Amino acid sequence: MQQLHAHWRMEYIEAPRYPAKMKRPFSELPALGDDHAALIVHRSPLSYLLLNRFPYNPGHLLAVPFRDVTDLTELTPAERADLFEEIIIGQQLLTTALKPEGFNIGFNLGASVAGGSIAHLHGHIVPRWNGDNNFMPVIGQTRILPQSLEATWEKLTAAAEKLKKRKNGKAEKR
Repeated sequence: MQQLHAHWRMEYIEAPRYPAKMKRPFSELPALGDDHAALIVHRSPLSYLLLNRFPYNPGHLLAVPFRDVTDLTELTPAERADLFEEIIIGQQLLTTALKPEGFNIGFNLGASVAGGSIAHLHGHIVPRWNGDNNFMPVIGQTRILPQSLEATWEKLTAAAEKLKKRKNGKAEKR
């Protein structure tokens, strides 16, 4: 039997999950007052982006409306526009910070049968690279993430600051 040593994984395994007292994490995380602890990388008026604590790939973001809804039809037109803008911003942040070669973007709608574990509408933004899928998920039922959530959060929030400065600079030139 061959052994795979990924000593760095312990940091990820031991990382804190949502506090046990949280009943509705997507509604409660923005109210913590600590975006770093919540892994929130960007906020807009009606929605926000946060790192998925159980990512498919490094940088796997979730676009989440602040209001607690479970289906796209429950969103107001303003919330729909804002959420879609967050998805675009998430793609821009990931492109700047991690330079992926592609993306999977989508929603799991419905109960756990659709793949969602939290009944709160959220969109997935998953960066992809050539060769990012290997034998481990198929044979070993194990996903290997080459970067910690902490390091990814640092890169994405730095990219968010750069994007904010660029947008402010364009607004001033008008």
